[in-house]
Amino acid sequence: MLALCATLSCTGALAGTATSPAAQPSQPSAPSPFTDDPVRVAVEQFLLRETAGLPGKASIQVVPPSGGRARECVSPQPFLPGGAAAWGRVSVGVRCGGERPWTRYVQARVSVVADYYVAAHALAPGQPIGPADLEQRQGDLAGLPRAVVTDPAQLQGAVTANRIAAGSPLRMDMVRKAIAVKQGQMVAVTIEGEAFQIRSEGKILADAAPGNTVQVRLKSGQVVNGLVRDADTVVLQQ
Repeated sequence: MLALCATLSCTGALAGTATSPAAQPSQPSAPSPFTDDPVRVAVEQFLLRETAGLPGKASIQVVPPSGGRARECVSPQPFLPGGAAAWGRVSVGVRCGGERPWTRYVQARVSVVADYYVAAHALAPGQPIGPADLEQRQGDLAGLPRAVVTDPAQLQGAVTANRIAAGSPLRMDMVRKAIAVKQGQMVAVTIEGEAFQIRSEGKILADAAPGNTVQVRLKSGQVVNGLVRDADTVVLQQ
């Protein structure tokens, strides 16, 4: 090759090969201006607070405004419109301060992945619900009924209000609490304080389920309100 170049003069060709510019590395794209938008940050933090008490793990995605950057919002104060849930596709209102306060709305998607319970088999109307009747599953609460059962303790002492098909997500409006105490029944009445406990006896004045408040007439004739603990006991908190 060198001999051939010496004869034909390859200087230009070799020089062109040697001096070809190297491929330039691609530059990272600039971050979206919405990433640091104070409205986006405020809405995300607001939804995190709103979902803090929900079971499971929340994932929040705030949708950028259509058409690019929106008008500047001073001191953004997010809120949920009346009756709106804090999960699924939500429209969050944002009050903007300044000399001329105004309100804008930001769209967001909130997923809350949590355990929930379905009927392990068909349940007949009026059937007491126990652990063997429940099957645990996991899913996004946004795609489930709002009253879905997420804790078996919610069903303690409950019976079905109607027939429930196997595999149906259990909802609190599908059940009712079984009656624990009946009108005219004598029960133990416990008065509990921080450092004492007094036991007495009283007569139930109305049917009530566990966890419900019921009126009890004590032997002295006094009528008090107490919490039904079970079929034999009503507790008065002091």
